[in-house]
Amino acid sequence: MRAITGIWHWRHNPLRRRTDRLEAWVALAAALLIALGATTVGWLTGHAANDALLGTVRIQHEQRHLVWATVDRLVSRAPLDPDPETSSQRDAHRRVIARWRAWDRSEHLGEVSTPRPVDPGDRFRIWTDDRGAVVPRPMDTSTASTHAVLAGLGAAAAIGGLVESGRRLFVWRLMVRRFRRWDQEWERAGQDWGRAGAGG
Repeated sequence: MRAITGIWHWRHNPLRRRTDRLEAWVALAAALLIALGATTVGWLTGHAANDALLGTVRIQHEQRHLVWATVDRLVSRAPLDPDPETSSQRDAHRRVIARWRAWDRSEHLGEVSTPRPVDPGDRFRIWTDDRGAVVPRPMDTSTASTHAVLAGLGAAAAIGGLVESGRRLFVWRLMVRRFRRWDQEWERAGQDWGRAGAGG
């Protein structure tokens, strides 16, 4: 951003090079593209993602139903684990054979995970589709909004990164040109460098 201020300060500077002006204008253009272009792309992406995800939320809530399941029997009891972290994690998701009645009133028997340790005869809630197949819980609107915001921020960051990468590549090419010109000037000056009366 220091180059942007150079546009104003170097307007009448006799040491100003054409590449200095060009670098400052490229920095200004990049800043505007990041400020306006990246934020616009991020907003549009987030808005589109939010619409799509809210549609998914609506469909999932129409097609998924919370029903009661009754534990028929435990699938297996894991051996005792001395590590409290792994044992508590395993106990929190026990596999059981359970019975449930689907939204269409059909009876089902199958292996499911329980949210807490259970015993035969215990009841718990599971999510099923219209035909009674066990499905993940539907997405809620707050999760959808969070994903949409993250998509927008990701798109804005990607555009900003592309613009900044392009600016840095352009400045690097300018610097290469400057060094080549300096080398050429030094070669010309080097022939007379240090010779008495070379400037006269």
